[in-house]
Amino acid sequence: MKYNIWFPFTQMKTAREPLLIERAKDCTLYGKEGKTYIDAISSWWVNIHGHANEKISASIAEQAEKLEQVIFAGFTHEPAETLAEKLLQIAPGNFSKVFYSDDGSTSVEVAVKMALQFWHNQGATRKTMILAFEDGYHGDTFGAMSVGAPSVFNSAFSKHLFPVHHIPVPSADNLAHIFETIRTLNIMGEIAAFIFEPLVQGAGGMKMHQPEDLKKLLQFVREEGIICIADEVMTGFGRTGRNFAMEWTGVQPDIICLSKGITGGFLPLGVTLCTQAVFDAFYSDDKYKTLYHGHSYTANPLACAAANSSLDILLSEGCRQSIQRICTRHKEFGKSLGSSYIEPIKDLRQRGTILAIEFQNGKDSSYFDPLRDRLYDFFLENGVLLRPLGNTVYIMPPYCIRDEELEKVYEVITEAIEKIIL
Repeated sequence: MKYNIWFPFTQMKTAREPLLIERAKDCTLYGKEGKTYIDAISSWWVNIHGHANEKISASIAEQAEKLEQVIFAGFTHEPAETLAEKLLQIAPGNFSKVFYSDDGSTSVEVAVKMALQFWHNQGATRKTMILAFEDGYHGDTFGAMSVGAPSVFNSAFSKHLFPVHHIPVPSADNLAHIFETIRTLNIMGEIAAFIFEPLVQGAGGMKMHQPEDLKKLLQFVREEGIICIADEVMTGFGRTGRNFAMEWTGVQPDIICLSKGITGGFLPLGVTLCTQAVFDAFYSDDKYKTLYHGHSYTANPLACAAANSSLDILLSEGCRQSIQRICTRHKEFGKSLGSSYIEPIKDLRQRGTILAIEFQNGKDSSYFDPLRDRLYDFFLENGVLLRPLGNTVYIMPPYCIRDEELEKVYEVITEAIEKIIL
């Protein structure tokens, strides 16, 4: 079939025919001829409350009749003001300001620009180096690609990206070495910022590290006078079992990036929160110290209205119970898999509502791994949407998923192990 659309992350010549989805409700996608799929990855991690949530839909419809869009330079509106207050109340630390953008990648761009200009505005000309984790992923715009690890996602642009020093994720075995590396790099006070995905590296293969190790690293980085940027685009809004992954560490970053689940999957919205100290470096009579960044749809009223409703649902007792239920079910399923399939499973890891199963065969998180395509096709044929990262299958469902739907997902994964892995 000929398509006028160029699809993302897709080699158009070799890809299977895209599935036409006509409607969706809660965890179910409805395709042609009555075919249904359980959305076990929340449609790229955004639909945290499932599809077509009535409360969020109603809030958008109500807002659309009052104000659908207004320039956000020199103007403001109630949905954006309300959302900022809500975010500052639940954010993992004492943040002061909320900067709106369009998506996760742009929220990272804003954060990186904030950090670099923070030092520039104070005349600290040496503060230009950025630290990031190996295997990290922060988006597809140029700044976000630069701080991400070298990979298939950015290899074509490697000559155009600014240099970043990558360090391994922390563990009890390597912390001392990481500390020494950072001391050496920062001997002349050249490190401006450290950007990281807390606890779970999403696109890198759902790789996970421990809160206590990250806490020690962040404490050391802060002692070195380095700005800490937490990229919670994926881990935010309940994914790790708490509102934000940083809550597990007890350490506050200077800047935090948010997107994906913020609107419940209804509309794109990016947010970058910063401390008062960061903001104060820009607060001046000197217009050259302004943060010159913005988007046409910054703080779109419809997106902000959706986010306000999504946050209300997230903070409800019912949603909290659902998150804990999913965490428990994942743990039980993981134990069952670990005891039944010791040979084919290389690693089982879980953080909150995210369960990752890494298999022995395959090439880690490579997008070119044939195992990935075989598993993906098998899952769809059996009515479940899962997008393996190489040899790693992960589940990240909407919080409204029912036990019987979870059981179906688990059963299909088990069947895939029997028919494809073994």
